[in-house]
Amino acid sequence: MGTTKAEEFSVKSNKIAAYAKALAHPARIAIIQLLIKKQTCICGDIVEELPLSQSTVSQHLKELKDAGLIKGDIDGVKVCYCIDEAEWANAKNYLVALFESYKTKGKCC
Repeated sequence: MGTTKAEEFSVKSNKIAAYAKALAHPARIAIIQLLIKKQTCICGDIVEELPLSQSTVSQHLKELKDAGLIKGDIDGVKVCYCIDEAEWANAKNYLVALFESYKTKGKCC
């Protein structure tokens, strides 16, 4: 696999890309929506709520955690997940700033 040259881009650009990658799958959106709806740490309920296997859910949770959008705490043999509020606010600010940076100037293409 080729190199991504991510180090050639700003920290902000890399963070936006990480958030976008983490949100780029409908299963991960469903997980985020479930965590938002429950407004609490969820331990075992995630697999029961989605039409996916435990291993697939775990892979999606890892992607979301790697991007920083969620956090997980170990509770015995289970890992409980919730929205990482600080990183969520950062993601919102970065993505809003990106979308708001485009100003309509008339005709294009």
